[in-house]
Amino acid sequence: MPLGRIELAGRIVLVGTTLPFSAFAQTPASGYRQPPKTILDVMRAPSAPVPYLNPTRDHMLLVAWEAYPSIGRVATPFLRLAGVRVEPKNHSRHDTPGGYGITPSATSYDLVRLSDGVSIHVDLPKGGCPGGPAWSADGKRFAFQNVAEDSVELWVGDGATGAVRRIAGARLNPMLGSELQWMPDQKTLLVKLVPEGLGAPPREPVIPAGPSIQQSIGGKGQSSTYENRDTLANAHDEDLFDYYGTAQIALVDTQSGAITPLGKADRHLGLSPSPDGAHILVTTLQKPYSYQTTFQRFPRKVEVWDLEGRAAAATHPIASLPLADRVPIHGEPLGPRHFMWRPTDPATLVWAEVLDGGDWDVKVPHRDRIMTQRAPFTAPPAEVFRTEQRYAGLAWGERPGTALLHEYDNNRHWTRTFIVNFDAPKQAPRLLWDLSSDEQYGDPGNPVWRQLPNGTSVLRQEGDSIFLAGAGASPAGERPFLDRLDLRTLKTERLFRSGKTEFERFLAFTGPGSRTFLTWHQTPADPPNAFLRTLGAARKAPAGEAAFESTSRPFTHIPDPTPAVREIKKRLVTYKRADGLDLSFTLYTPPGYKEGTRVPTILYAYPLDYADPSKAGQITGSQYTFTRLRDYRLLLMAGYAIIDDASFPVVGDPKKAYDTYLEQLVADAKAAVDKAVELGVADPARIGVTGHSHGALMTANLVAHSGLFRAGVATSGSYNKTLTPFGFQNERRSVWEAPEVYRQVSTFFFADKLKTPLLIVHGADDANPGTTPLQATKLYEAIRGNGGTTRLVMLPHEPHWYTARESNEHLVYEMLTWFDTYVKNAPPRP
Repeated sequence: MPLGRIELAGRIVLVGTTLPFSAFAQTPASGYRQPPKTILDVMRAPSAPVPYLNPTRDHMLLVAWEAYPSIGRVATPFLRLAGVRVEPKNHSRHDTPGGYGITPSATSYDLVRLSDGVSIHVDLPKGGCPGGPAWSADGKRFAFQNVAEDSVELWVGDGATGAVRRIAGARLNPMLGSELQWMPDQKTLLVKLVPEGLGAPPREPVIPAGPSIQQSIGGKGQSSTYENRDTLANAHDEDLFDYYGTAQIALVDTQSGAITPLGKADRHLGLSPSPDGAHILVTTLQKPYSYQTTFQRFPRKVEVWDLEGRAAAATHPIASLPLADRVPIHGEPLGPRHFMWRPTDPATLVWAEVLDGGDWDVKVPHRDRIMTQRAPFTAPPAEVFRTEQRYAGLAWGERPGTALLHEYDNNRHWTRTFIVNFDAPKQAPRLLWDLSSDEQYGDPGNPVWRQLPNGTSVLRQEGDSIFLAGAGASPAGERPFLDRLDLRTLKTERLFRSGKTEFERFLAFTGPGSRTFLTWHQTPADPPNAFLRTLGAARKAPAGEAAFESTSRPFTHIPDPTPAVREIKKRLVTYKRADGLDLSFTLYTPPGYKEGTRVPTILYAYPLDYADPSKAGQITGSQYTFTRLRDYRLLLMAGYAIIDDASFPVVGDPKKAYDTYLEQLVADAKAAVDKAVELGVADPARIGVTGHSHGALMTANLVAHSGLFRAGVATSGSYNKTLTPFGFQNERRSVWEAPEVYRQVSTFFFADKLKTPLLIVHGADDANPGTTPLQATKLYEAIRGNGGTTRLVMLPHEPHWYTARESNEHLVYEMLTWFDTYVKNAPPRP
């Protein structure tokens, strides 16, 4: 007989049918569970640090992050306020952007001197949650926030000694971002603080003033599914949003600790100082608010504040933007957007404006225009350029006037980059790159930046050349590279490319020249470490290889935190889909695996959309990265093989690719499973499948529509797309425009056909509008009601990505027990 819904002492909700195997029959009535010790030891090993180089390249901070905070921290009470989660006790952000996790916490800082490699341990504040460092442009200081029990503190560190101190009286307000940045003098911080004398938060009325009312009087206009996240619900929510969102802008002298308020406290959103430090661009939210969207769509005013000495003086209005709660799906709102200062000018603003109503379905000769306005902001703004497709950003050169202008075509998945002279807009732009946005093998890489003394960033230039660092995707896997590109001739020269049996990526040049630079080096057996690489003589090299000899030596010596994992082997595997499409996956085999032995296997994938079939099969990732285990990969320690990151392309016209989603999904899975069986690793009678988010929908659909798998584990998925009626993934059509597509994609409507065992796991506080917890409970009820074998695990307090140590240990326990029951030890199929 089926189990009912049970609220456990550990607050894990377990629901499902009674199972024929003892593993689940003996599930305790309360508490979190843990996987075996071999897995637990790997999960509890310390995290490897990551590098944060200072702009002058004479020091770097190695920062280690907490892998799994306690459930006590994850369960900290918070308020849901228009797309932001705020902890009322200390005004801190409880979430990461998009609501996918909680604010991460650094566990250690180590300051490394690049001249000799000497390392200094930094004494971080005790009992709090330190964030990542923000270096000053001169490399002399770094700043970070620390989430303490009753406030978000501001700390400053010495870039040479690592000594840190708290700025007394500075209580940061990170609710709406831009809470901490350096002013151009690199001695002063521009911050947003909790206002003094704010008082107690507004109390919820015992008797409401009246009903919550929303109204729409005609005027067609869709809001994307993904804008409806933790939205406001009533007048009291608005009052709370005002209370916690109100911030006092201030300047903090990092030497004396003096705090100088600027202007009045308000619901300030973005802050950006001009390169000369004489002005600040300030964006402030206005009313009316919306109950349909997050704060990013609320009305706002954009102003430039003049600074005289250290006080806000005159203000100059730049834009007044209305509520934007009817923006076309994947579109842009009307009015100015993407404001930025031109880095090589004292105070010149640049922004974009739509010319097509922000709608991809409108055909126009130009979609956007680029505007500019100079200090003193009394003359009207001037149009500089128009873009044929959507404006996608400007990268400024060190030389005045030179810039790279990017534009993007969502209808074709296409991108173009032009070299433009911003000071001579009538000069014809020079086309630099013209390629599919899905292109991997021909990706030219990303520009290498230099931070100017005022803190702004420009393209690092050497004569007429800039530098590009890229992932280096290839049919053999990724081999990162460093190129020099001549903007005059448009010819590239390859300075460095990672070796064929290692993974080494460019970090930064170590001086004014381009002969020496730091890389981040790793192999499957060697943990990531900084290497110092020096270029030598030019050489003749095959196409794509480095045109220079180079030597390297290890610079840091970070140890392996999980030696037991080194027994795991992995390899890149390529194969074809039935229609000839090239695909790939990384095959992991468990410790002690003997070649030719068939073992139980788990497939993991995440479907991606492609406009061009020739790009769908391009290989990303590398088999030569240092092997780390998390989530489903931890099952390797229990004897499973893993078909990892299998290519699952959904190919077609971006306007209607999901018309054939289901057929392509099954074809992708069959090709991967057949190849793993052909290699002699996977046992065709013992294969499971798992996926997260959109991959969870994939998992549910595969166990419903294919006979390839013995069981599935779907985590934080969306199984009924009619509950996300205004688009999902890259599908721009609404459910009323393509009802059959929404139905075919949704496993919920095929629950009566779903007889393969499916474990459904979900975070009980998932903020992602597409994957609300309701999606999991309704699929469970549908499968249960139709006689299927299923189990639902709701992890308390967890967002879209599970965070707490207890939750993640329990997740692995559930996955392992489920797959052991229905895959590894499954009886023969009838």
